[in-house]
Amino acid sequence: MKIKIFLSVIAVVAGLAAGYYFFRPHTFHGTVIQSPDPSYDFTLTSVNGDVSPSDYRGKIVLIYFGYTFCPDICPATLASVAQALRDMGTKAEDIQLIMVSLDPGRDTPEKLAEYVAHFHPSFIGITGTQAQLDEVASLYGIYYQKTQGSDASGYLIDHTATLLVLDREGYLKLVFPFGVTPQEIADDLKYMLKQ
Repeated sequence: MKIKIFLSVIAVVAGLAAGYYFFRPHTFHGTVIQSPDPSYDFTLTSVNGDVSPSDYRGKIVLIYFGYTFCPDICPATLASVAQALRDMGTKAEDIQLIMVSLDPGRDTPEKLAEYVAHFHPSFIGITGTQAQLDEVASLYGIYYQKTQGSDASGYLIDHTATLLVLDREGYLKLVFPFGVTPQEIADDLKYMLKQ
């Protein structure tokens, strides 16, 4: 009798543990944003013409602000996203990364296209006038400023290094900090694709 009770208790505990594991809420690796309004839409220029985040409604859109001469943060972030997309397999078809260049003086649409293609064939690079970039960056809370670099590098640009995630309807839902791993990016994006 005692053995039956003991086995029943073990079964209940195991069932509760399994239920918690499989049905627990998702813990995001980025900062969750509960925006009541769709994100600001904008249009900038790629090597293939004008591009807006709204062109990709139905997909999750990642927006990254950076520049091609960035020595470390930009390539590390783009490499992490590219690895996350490779890890996601066919689910990555529902993700679109758009890199907004903060360096219109050096980053032409052609240079951007070549740069982002080194990381992943689906990535899109866009740019615009300084006034356009100032407006878009401010509306998304992105700080950037030219700083003096070395003779070899020329000027550098200090900038906010976050990765913004818009859901399928165009709402800003998640902000990844710099340093998030490919596995963490893939985990959150897979969860968002199920929503």
